[in-house]
Amino acid sequence: MYLTRMRLNESNPNTAKALASPHIFHGTVERCFGGERKRNLWRIDHLNHQLYLMLLSPDKPDLSAAAAQFGMLGTDCPWETKLYTPFLERITPASVWHFRLVANPTKSCVSEPGKRGKVHAHVSVPHQKEWLQTRAAHNGFSLNEEDFTVVHPDDEALQAQFGEGAVDDGGDLRLVDDVQGAVPDDVTELFCKALTEGIGRGKAYGMGLLTVARIASNEK
Repeated sequence: MYLTRMRLNESNPNTAKALASPHIFHGTVERCFGGERKRNLWRIDHLNHQLYLMLLSPDKPDLSAAAAQFGMLGTDCPWETKLYTPFLERITPASVWHFRLVANPTKSCVSEPGKRGKVHAHVSVPHQKEWLQTRAAHNGFSLNEEDFTVVHPDDEALQAQFGEGAVDDGGDLRLVDDVQGAVPDDVTELFCKALTEGIGRGKAYGMGLLTVARIASNEK
């Protein structure tokens, strides 16, 4: 797995157009790879008052075309890519992490018995928080409600971004000791699966990518 970050040129009209239409970034991400099509996760991040395209992929991407269209041309390295697998191998049970997530919290509403329900977005912050806590319970980690905040819940492109306070910060999550009787190694596997496969709907359009950062108390 590879984690890639590319700073976006906010003064470029192409960037503004793509930010308003996630399918443009979706197409750009797909063109970063050759060969067999695989599931890649991406999102737009606000970091230190700058915009970045974050990309998690099974294969190493080539962002040459993306950089020419949306990136900061003239820089020595328009994007940076790091191996993600060594990071996954360092995750341990019961550890605590800062996290960031852009997600699409939804619910299925059944109007008639026997028919498939219609998908609707959770629009209130309490329901969005409950949605994430429910997903956490099935993905090997737990969240206290006071440890994270929903940021930009009304943004149409980023329906729910979970963090703590400002956009540039993150909330805290903890790997649980067990999930329905699973052993610790299984819990770690569940959590790593959430990191590499994403959470919720809309993954092709910039949703679902969960990233975490080790905090000081995890260091031995």
